[in-house]
Amino acid sequence: MERIYIFDTTLRDGEQSPGASMDIEHKSEIAAQLEKLGVDIIEAGFPVSSPQQFESCKRIAKERKNITVAALARALEKDIDSAANALKGAAHPRIHTFISTSSIHMQHKLQKSPEQVLEMIKNAVRYARQRCAEVEFSPEDATRSDIDFICRAVEIAVKEGATIINLPDTVGYSTPHEIAAMIRSVKERVPNIDKAIISIHCHDDLGLAVANSLSGLQAGARQAELTINGIGERAGNASLEELVMTLSVRKESLGLETAINTRELYRTSRLVSGIIGFPIARNKAIVGENAFSHEAGIHQHGMLSNRNTYEIMTPESVGHGESKIVLGRHSGMHGFKKRLSELGVVIPKKDIQQLYEDFLKLADQKREVYDEDIIALAGDQFAAHNNRYQLVNMQVLTGNQAIPTATIRIKIDQEEQEAAATGDGPVDAIFNAIDSVVGSKPQLQEYLVHALSPGKQAMGEVTIGIKFNGERATGRGSSTDILEASAKAYLNALNRLRL
Repeated sequence: MERIYIFDTTLRDGEQSPGASMDIEHKSEIAAQLEKLGVDIIEAGFPVSSPQQFESCKRIAKERKNITVAALARALEKDIDSAANALKGAAHPRIHTFISTSSIHMQHKLQKSPEQVLEMIKNAVRYARQRCAEVEFSPEDATRSDIDFICRAVEIAVKEGATIINLPDTVGYSTPHEIAAMIRSVKERVPNIDKAIISIHCHDDLGLAVANSLSGLQAGARQAELTINGIGERAGNASLEELVMTLSVRKESLGLETAINTRELYRTSRLVSGIIGFPIARNKAIVGENAFSHEAGIHQHGMLSNRNTYEIMTPESVGHGESKIVLGRHSGMHGFKKRLSELGVVIPKKDIQQLYEDFLKLADQKREVYDEDIIALAGDQFAAHNNRYQLVNMQVLTGNQAIPTATIRIKIDQEEQEAAATGDGPVDAIFNAIDSVVGSKPQLQEYLVHALSPGKQAMGEVTIGIKFNGERATGRGSSTDILEASAKAYLNALNRLRL
């Protein structure tokens, strides 16, 4: 078996998904889980791009001592300095520097000649190597670049000290055959490539990111750059859980392995989904709710005879428990705390009692309480402790012969304020009332509702996207009352905008 290094860029490239921004606390929480998952490298961010990016990189570099922490930098000294300063506390730092190499990028984005770009690569990698012991170089838009030029750029980067060469399919344009050909060409034509590890980084614009990444590994790449749930620019990046489980399930035929603890995949996926407010499709490979469900009679018969008839991996292998019904109204505190631990939900001791009481209230409202319900309750409690705006209570009047009216009471910095408003419907009235209290009028861009668990009494989750003064934020709220969930989601989004 040959070792594949997993480079997770959820906190950098993944955060570039529209509406997926995370604050420093959220990034720190995800980084801790990524370390537990067993990734080899975390790309913590792009330090020069903003003070928050710099501080989050700095914090993760200081906290995560058992893995490599990378920071992104353009081929500019100011970027490299910022990355190096953010990584000062890291036990294993890496500067990841890049510049575009395709003709369309050099002409229209950089407005530089190929020779100027080569000189920038030489200077940037040399300077980065002076600031950090480990340097990775990426020729951006590699798959649309001339292969002769790519080989020249890679040779220069390795000569100046880069020990990881990443060949990205930046715009998701390539196919598996083309990816393999590019990597084989670099391996055959760059004389000093034996001094570096080749990495592959694919986007999913054509739905080929995982297939392209796998093809790159088969052609000789030994590092894969991925994100949890495949989040990222436009259609996203190659999904970490999908590629890792492909290597695991087909290990004997592929001859490749990783250090990933696959039993942490489901937990990591849910954590990222909850923080950024992006629901996971039920039919999503590996971590979707239907990934290990069997409804067709012929499938059920086969499963009862031998689960291998229709399952190529077990739910336990990715940390996806078989049982959905775990707790009810007669459950005691001991059982509740045990299930929290099994789910990986960490709650301060002082807050356990309140969360348990919230759970009992929910158990009184519905006969069955599912894992997703518990995770949602814990997320709501976390938000209540860390948000400026908190919902105190609400009343909504609606009907086909009435003007929808909402009265909302909100706690703002420990002071309660109330307002009432009408709207085109109950949800619109709720949002108008909240706007009246907060004193803002953001634009609603997205409104999604889905059930967290089965049944008529299911917990409903609302995810919304809003935009205010050019800044976009996503909010999430859950409740057995979808109107209450809508109010919570709207307030959560306002909190993320820091209005």
